[in-house]
Parts: sequence; C-alpha cells; structure tokens
Amino acid sequence: MRHPGEGGVIAKRVRSDIDIRPVAHAIGKIIAVLGATMLIPMAVDWWGGDPHWTSFVEAGTLTVIIGLLTMVATSGPSESLTIQQAFLLTAGLWAVIPLFGALPFMLGAPGVRFSDAYFEAMSGVTTTGTTAFPALDDLPRGTNLWRVMLHWFGGLGIVVVAMVFLPVMKVGGMQFFRSEGFDTLGKILPRAAEIAAEMTRLYLILTAACIISFIIAGMNGFDAIVHALSAISTGGFSNYDASMGAYLGAPEWVACIFMILASIPFIRMVQAMRGNFVPLWQDVQVRAYLRWIFYACALIMIYRVLWMGQGGEPMFLIRETVFNTISTFSGTGFASTNMAEWGHFPIALLIVCGLIGGCTGSTGCSVKIFRYLVLLEAVRAQIRRMHSPHRVYPLRLEGRPLDSDVVSSVMTFFTLFMLSFGLLIVGLALTGLHPRTALTAAWTSIANVGPAWGPEISANGAINQFPLAAKWLMIFGMYLGRLELIAVVVLFLPRFWRT
Repeated sequence: MRHPGEGGVIAKRVRSDIDIRPVAHAIGKIIAVLGATMLIPMAVDWWGGDPHWTSFVEAGTLTVIIGLLTMVATSGPSESLTIQQAFLLTAGLWAVIPLFGALPFMLGAPGVRFSDAYFEAMSGVTTTGTTAFPALDDLPRGTNLWRVMLHWFGGLGIVVVAMVFLPVMKVGGMQFFRSEGFDTLGKILPRAAEIAAEMTRLYLILTAACIISFIIAGMNGFDAIVHALSAISTGGFSNYDASMGAYLGAPEWVACIFMILASIPFIRMVQAMRGNFVPLWQDVQVRAYLRWIFYACALIMIYRVLWMGQGGEPMFLIRETVFNTISTFSGTGFASTNMAEWGHFPIALLIVCGLIGGCTGSTGCSVKIFRYLVLLEAVRAQIRRMHSPHRVYPLRLEGRPLDSDVVSSVMTFFTLFMLSFGLLIVGLALTGLHPRTALTAAWTSIANVGPAWGPEISANGAINQFPLAAKWLMIFGMYLGRLELIAVVVLFLPRFWRT
C-alpha cells in the first residue's frame, strides 16, 4: 500500500529533472558546423603549401563526427527551451566550443599543450584578444585565420544571446530590452532562428564593408580579412606581433569606425537598415558611448601634451590616442603603440574605459554603458530623495520607466562583477605574478578587453610566461565576463535545478 505522501515526493522529484536533450542537440549541431568551418583555414594552408593543413582536416573531422553523434543521440521532437535549458545552453556553448576550437592549435601549429590551446580558443570565442602565443608572425596563415574566425563566431553568438536569452533570463537588468524589437518570452527557440538570421545578415554586411575599407586603406587581402573579423567582433587578435602597429595611418581610422559600429546596439543598426535612423540617434546608450569616448580621448591627449610633454606631429598624436582609446573602450584590444609609455594617468583612465565597455546588444564586452546609466539614474534619484524625502522620483531611461527588478538586477550584476574582479586580482597575485600584472590580467580577462601590462608579459602582449594556475584563472575570468557572470553563477544554485 502506497504511503499518502509518496505521490507528492515522486512528483517533486520528476519536476526537479531538467531535460538536457534539446540543449545537447543544439550544442551538437553547432559543434558540427564549427568542424565544417575548419575547411576554410585548411584550404588557406593547403593553397599556400603549408603542411599544417592536415591538422585542420584531423580536427575538423573529429569535431564534425562528435557533433553529428551528439545530434543523433539527442534527436527528438523540437520544442521551446525552458529558462533552465536556456541557461545551460548559453553556459555550455562557451565552454564546449573552445574545447574543439583548441584542437588545431594542438594538432598543428604552434603545437602547444592543452592549457595554452584552450586559453587561446577561449580568448577567441569570448572576443577577449589576449594571446598565449609569443610569435604570431611565425604562425601559418591558416592558424591566424582560425584565431580570428573564433572571434567572429563568438561575436555573432554573443549578439544573439544578448537579444534572445539574456532578456528572458533577466540577467543583469537585460529584461529592460525584452520588448526591444523582438518578443521572445515563452517562445525562445522559434524566435532565435529569426533573430539569428537578422543579426547574421547585418554582421556579414559590416564584415564585408570592413574588409573592403581595409583594402582601400592599404592592407593586402588576407590582412584585411583577419583584421576585419577581429574588429567587427571587437576581439583584438592580429596576425602580427605588432598588432595594428604594422599598419599605421588610414587603417587605424578605418578600424576606429568599425570598432564603434560593432560596439553600438545591433538592433539600432537593423532599424537603420530598414530606413528608420531615429532610434539610433535617440538611443541614450549610443549618445553616452560617443560622448564618453570623446571625453577619454581629450583627457588622455591633454595629459600627454601638457604633462608628459609628448609632442611631435599633431595628427600622429591624435590618431594614436584616438585609435588606442577606442580600441580599449570598445573591448577590442588592438594596439599600435606601447600605451604603458603614456604615463600613469592614461593607463588608469584606459582601465576605467575597459571596465565600462560598449553598448548592450553589441559585440562589446565588460559592464556595458546601459548598466552605468541605470546606476547613475539610481544615484541621482537617491540624492534628490535626500533633499526632498517625501517626494517620489521615478527612475526612467530612454523615456521608459525603470522597474525595481531592473535596477536591482543591475546593482547585483555590478556588485558581483567588481567582487569577481577583486577576487581574480588576488588569485592571480597569489600565483606569483607582479601586482601590476595581476591587476591588468584580471582586468583584461573579466572585462574581455585584451591588453595587459607587466614584467611577465611578452613583447607582443602574450601571457605564455604565466604560471599554469594563472592561465586557468584567466580562462575562468574570460568565461565569466563574457557570459555576464550571473548566467554562470546561477548554475551553482540548488534552486536552479528545481523547475
């Protein structure tokens, strides 16, 4: 005879199960596509007569087989994803893709061990841009192309995630954008395909325009493709140890334009493509982003001229300052000079810029302009309440009211971000890194910026001399930062696994 409470216990146990089949099926499909794209760098190396083309054949074959087997093993009726499944899919993709993306680096050039290969792939997919390879000039063309292809895939992926999943999952105040052109609540999977198609179309147009612009500015075809894929994804990988220092002048201005375009909300550019430019101009994020970039460039330029006495040709000084500041602010990480020589104030200001980042719904990284605007509104309202405690001051952004759950989510995200940043600094310092290196390495990983400064950093900005523990801490930091922290932390909460 069954105990009266037994049925309730069983029902609760059933409800606590999360079906991971749709998640694994989606990951398997993406992994299979990833393996197929390895044919592109393989063809580049084969055409150039580089023997490392076989490594892409091996890695691609293995990746496609595993992806297809996963798809077959988890096939079934298509259905909408639940919130839990959306979290698992987002977190799983950015952990698994670097695993397979690292294969060409281990099987071919530069033939590194797993930790360095996974670091490079994670830096690529998260569009961080920090490298573990000390000699980029010596790498085969196919390898350098694969590095920036990982950037390009990661940049497109994070735009789709920001438009489809994060608003529904209410990560870091992203629920504010749930009605921003796409209604995804309750039907994540069907709308994801439509949104992905729209974003991919825009992404391809921007990439093609950037490639053509780089060629017109003086780059050869291959270098234009490499730097365009890196700029549009705000990644920062280059096929030169000197980064953009190999192409001074017009290419820097081209990069500035496309780094800014890649850092503003893609939904606004989609609307502009449809002939409606008003939302782009009226977007408070875009206006604040451009304004803050101007302030940062002006302050650094004034400091360099008046305080450091770094004169010379005015246009050279302006171009160098503007390019490297925009590169850092957007989270791209290109460099055309050693910014550490600018002085302490510019470096401190650049670190602040990197902690701000681009706009929400772009390939930009870090905290994002939107969250700082919400925080500023909350601070302004609090100051007003102190002056007139009996008056009501509703919070508004872009003319829309800010719900309390949005403000709370933003404050939670900001607190968690800064706490993670601090803990990462301490953790890296405990591995034996110089304090300055630990600070900038934590900054570049959690904010997905790219550059780092310190005695352990190689001439081309590589972290190959870091202890193994430091590399894995940075890998975790890049992963956390790219997935907006809460999307990862929530997986460790017991209540998450109860539906």
